[in-house]
Amino acid sequence: MTTQTGAGHVDHELIRAAAHVARTRCRGDEHTMAAAARADDGRIITAVNVYHFTGGPCAELVVIGAAAAQGAHRLETIVAVGDRDRGVVPPCGRCRQVLLDHFPALEVIVGAGEHLRSVPVAELLPETYVWADHQLDAG
Repeated sequence: MTTQTGAGHVDHELIRAAAHVARTRCRGDEHTMAAAARADDGRIITAVNVYHFTGGPCAELVVIGAAAAQGAHRLETIVAVGDRDRGVVPPCGRCRQVLLDHFPALEVIVGAGEHLRSVPVAELLPETYVWADHQLDAG
């Protein structure tokens, strides 16, 4: 069953996809988070983080690259899920900024249990710096 996407709607199919990857692909300390994103054509793209003490990429950032590699350049919704049944985990500050810069209309699933909700990425960064707003016109 596919949940209708859009502002405020929680895409439970997306959460299940991320949870499945977290449960089956996150092994040991190198991969502890999974992310799933829905592209504008309905596809679900999944990825895992690459943990490293120097600061490897989070699952949300890896899913952006995986989506691009699969020809999905517009993402509508994203969610991250922790291994060991930790459930939905909100994106870190770096990921919030990157997600906003790449996909300003993106919905992010946050919360836990019956309090899951889908919110615009901009709401996760109040008073944020928007990179595109500060670029000089080339003309």
